[in-house]
Amino acid sequence: MSTLEPAQLLIVGGLVLGLLFGSFAQATAFCSSGAVLDVMRKGNSNRLRAWGVALAVAVLVSQLLFAFGGVDLTRSIYLATPLNLAGPIVGGFVFGIGMMLGNGCVSRNLVRLGYGNIRSFVVVVLVGITAYMTLRGIVAPLRLASESLTRTDLGAAAIPDLLASRLPFDASTLRWIISIALASALFLVCFASKNFRASPRNIVGGLSIGLLIAAAWYFTGVIAQDEFNPFPPASLTFVAPVGDAVEYLMIFTGTSANFGIAVVGGVIAGAFVTSMVRGKFEIEGFSNASDFFRQIIGAMMMGVGGVFAMGCTIGQGLTGMSTLSLGSALAAISILVGGFVGAALLNR
Repeated sequence: MSTLEPAQLLIVGGLVLGLLFGSFAQATAFCSSGAVLDVMRKGNSNRLRAWGVALAVAVLVSQLLFAFGGVDLTRSIYLATPLNLAGPIVGGFVFGIGMMLGNGCVSRNLVRLGYGNIRSFVVVVLVGITAYMTLRGIVAPLRLASESLTRTDLGAAAIPDLLASRLPFDASTLRWIISIALASALFLVCFASKNFRASPRNIVGGLSIGLLIAAAWYFTGVIAQDEFNPFPPASLTFVAPVGDAVEYLMIFTGTSANFGIAVVGGVIAGAFVTSMVRGKFEIEGFSNASDFFRQIIGAMMMGVGGVFAMGCTIGQGLTGMSTLSLGSALAAISILVGGFVGAALLNR
């Protein structure tokens, strides 16, 4: 038995998971915006396929934990009802453009900050500020109004539950059909590429990030659960936690750390250690004024869009999708579309 209180255990576990994420992401260059640019500029889909492997692993293992591991995914924020349509679609699209202008999504900028990128420091701080403005500040009324106008009660938020009322299968059966079919299709498509099969770095990146998503669900949903004060299970996401981290740094004595803040700190530390070991640590700044303003705009779009969408490429694209949430699917598609639009703007 652990001698740590559940709140303390969450901090320690979040730090460890963040360290692992930062290390693997730094070593394998796991990056959603980089994956989009690779496809657009080089015709190379290896990093996009790594993302597909991560999603396949996250879905399959998370659903196994839901069925047999005691992780109640129905209590996660991604399966809350009613569904807000504007957030995932509009917010996801804005975030997707922002991550391209900001030279990487939030998690990638945290990793880059860990190995000496000063540009990423500015991006991360601005993401945190604008995220907090959207959560509780001056942009919050607009967010709440949009949620009120587009709130739709479909009766459920999980895709299997929504289909169960229209198909001759129960939700549990559909959950397995969808999980296995999606994971199998992703594995087949990803490993169909000879170039991807010859890229162990990308394969390891996809497998490791997918397993970390599921591990975080199990840690928060089972290991660190407080039986006297239960809380919803959570996994890896970065927009709101970066906002919490900025607030925590400013008013340390008036607030307390949480799982998300610990993950953010762990990612930076993990990337720093790994880059030092690999000899990759290097201080890097903005190349010119245009680069500076472009990344500021991108950071602000990520902060606002990520809160509207309730997550980022990791938070919705992997963590949310692992719950088979309809809202997460809409957000992930919108982020991907926004990413390709942003990449087109960069190319011009």
